[in-house]
Amino acid sequence: MLYLVGLGLGDAADITVKGLQAVRQCRRVYLEAYTSVLTVGKEALEEFYGKELILADREMVEQEADSLLKEADVCDVAFLVVGDPFGATTHSDLVLRAVKLGIPYKVIHNASIMNAVGCCGLQLYNFGETVSIVFWTDTWKPQSFFDKIEKNRQNGMHTLCLLDIKVKEQSLENLMKGRKIYEPPRYMTVNQAAEQLLAIIQNRRLQGEKPEFTENTICVGLARVGALDEKIVSGTLQQMSTVELGAPLHSLIVTGTMHPLELEMLKLFSVDSSSLENNACQRTT
Repeated sequence: MLYLVGLGLGDAADITVKGLQAVRQCRRVYLEAYTSVLTVGKEALEEFYGKELILADREMVEQEADSLLKEADVCDVAFLVVGDPFGATTHSDLVLRAVKLGIPYKVIHNASIMNAVGCCGLQLYNFGETVSIVFWTDTWKPQSFFDKIEKNRQNGMHTLCLLDIKVKEQSLENLMKGRKIYEPPRYMTVNQAAEQLLAIIQNRRLQGEKPEFTENTICVGLARVGALDEKIVSGTLQQMSTVELGAPLHSLIVTGTMHPLELEMLKLFSVDSSSLENNACQRTT
């Protein structure tokens, strides 16, 4: 049996009772280590679960999944995922491979950022398409996420922006030379995401466009959701470029049309309450 076990968002204790039972009965336990991170390390998880964990990086899951599945064909194997097992498409691929090989699987769900984001007070059914904001480079500055946020705004919907994670990445030079040398991990902050959005807004104005959202649009910054030191701030997009939210992981929400109850909740986390005063029951500007 292959078990896909969600670990939740905080620390080792966030695993469900059902998930913990599965982990403890498995002969091999893999920890997926590239789509998200917990606030505690591998060692803390091993101590709590009473099991040795095998770190599964992107390369292993995408290129060596068959070896993992061969093990699941002869014994119980657990694949641990921060948040919920289906928070990333890679894990759907693992399930499809298991089915093709005739290996039974079981999914044990847990909280993910996709539903825990409701902690800021914005109502989950008012969210549109979720987007990912990636790190820009000198030669690669995609903007497709901006267009999706605009589309959500046109429909009055909020947008959850998942921010880029770079774990076990190679520089272009090392990649071209085939050297297994990896860059230090990088996690995008709310500040960096806001700065990229502000740059796109300025660019589009120079091209004669009128962006659907601006520097004054109300946004929400979240850090370490589900952890004891969770942090939430609300304010304008401009303010999001300067707030300090500390350690990863960060997420950003660009609001759409807000219900008065949502607005009241956001005031609990406001950088400056005056920036929210004029947004009751109408589209933010």
